[in-house]
Amino acid sequence: MTLCDFAGMLVMNSPKAKAKMQGSGVSGEVSFFEVGRNVIVVADIAGLPKQKENCECGVFGFHIHSGVDCGGSADTPFANTKGHYNPGDCPHPCHAGDMPPLFGNNGRAWMAFMTDRFKVEEIIGKTVVIHMMPDDFRTQPSGDSGEKIACGVIE
Repeated sequence: MTLCDFAGMLVMNSPKAKAKMQGSGVSGEVSFFEVGRNVIVVADIAGLPKQKENCECGVFGFHIHSGVDCGGSADTPFANTKGHYNPGDCPHPCHAGDMPPLFGNNGRAWMAFMTDRFKVEEIIGKTVVIHMMPDDFRTQPSGDSGEKIACGVIE
């Protein structure tokens, strides 16, 4: 798929599912487009914590979780999201719900990527979570991404 094909697909097609992201100051939308045997995920996020120091990189873990709502408590926000979506019982980072990190840009992030790890109908009702820290792609079971700072239910 060329960049022109991709742009045309976004303009001409509605997403099969979306998640409205919400957190403490964080908002945005994650859209899921089905393209043949693949899913294109598009994230448009605002209100991410900004870097305070020159070498703080503003990279945030980004995953589909197996929970079906964003509930939790003041001590453990979004605890109901449970662990990463992992129907194949694979080690991290090979969970179906493991996605590339979001790179903050003055509090905003926009990203699009293609995956064949899931079909849209398999993730409807699951949650998308943004974490405070980047995924290290090694630590089991979830990449040591830290606190959950935003969540949305895929509908």
